[in-house]
Amino acid sequence: MQVSQTMTPRNKKKFTISIVTTIYNEQEVLADFFSELTNILDKLKQNYEIIAVDDGSQDNSTTLLIEHHKNNNKIKIIQLSRNFGKDIALTAGLERATGDIVIPIDADLQDPPHLIPKMIDIWQQGYDVVYATRKSRKGESIIKRTSASLFYKLFNKMSDTTIPKNTGDFRLIDKKVLNAINNLTERARFMKGLFSWVGFSQTSIEFIRPARKYSTTKWNYSKLWNYGLDGIISFSSIPLKIWSYFGICFAGISFLYGTFTIIKTCVFGIDVPGYASLLVATLFIGGTILIGIGIIGEYLSRIYNEIKQRPIYIKNQEIGFKK
Repeated sequence: MQVSQTMTPRNKKKFTISIVTTIYNEQEVLADFFSELTNILDKLKQNYEIIAVDDGSQDNSTTLLIEHHKNNNKIKIIQLSRNFGKDIALTAGLERATGDIVIPIDADLQDPPHLIPKMIDIWQQGYDVVYATRKSRKGESIIKRTSASLFYKLFNKMSDTTIPKNTGDFRLIDKKVLNAINNLTERARFMKGLFSWVGFSQTSIEFIRPARKYSTTKWNYSKLWNYGLDGIISFSSIPLKIWSYFGICFAGISFLYGTFTIIKTCVFGIDVPGYASLLVATLFIGGTILIGIGIIGEYLSRIYNEIKQRPIYIKNQEIGFKK
């Protein structure tokens, strides 16, 4: 997605940068990540902060984060009380970011930090959002690449909000965009959709996504399925509308078949109906009804979560922030 507007160059010589990264069992990569990231940021000669949100890590990530903070007080830590999920953890970091620009980035180095200066150059031209689009997805299976492609197509057809294909959370967002996102209070945080929904002037840069160097992805197919389902339900009511059309269709077919049966009986008399056809029709309609109830249940569960008004995350501690 690229929003075409008249750009007003910023040409700011001094500005502050907030980097937001979510950490969940990333002990192997933290040293390389902070080394590469701070090397890029130091060359920019701008004030910056790195907000690392520890999303309930079970390995040594928390201890290592504290050590990195001691070596560089620009690294700030938010430790959540348990694992709340990546989008919730990202929300926690965005709410504490104070920079003129904010850049969410994954810690696994599949989001290359060397793209940050290029993003800033485009932001200086006047764009409010600069998102990074993957030209390739190295290290991913055919099944995952195919399912991701199908999800983007399905989402964009079903939702009024368009999310760019092959685009994750890695992007630069202006302070006013951050404020708009932080004002959204919904608890189902499908961040890719929220980044697009708020609008503003957006453009993209392309990059070749490197393969993961350390460990394995935390996303399995079950989590990806639920994540995709959350995204579609959060931004589209079409799944609900579909079953209204199914109901009209079945009612029409039933009426026509009933009319045909009456005419046939009047003309030819009563015959013995087939048990197999009756069973198939009953099972098909019953299964369709259950699917419809299931979809309604998915929406109701999200309404239930919204009205409970629980906080979307709980902090265990913050390190490095001013009181």
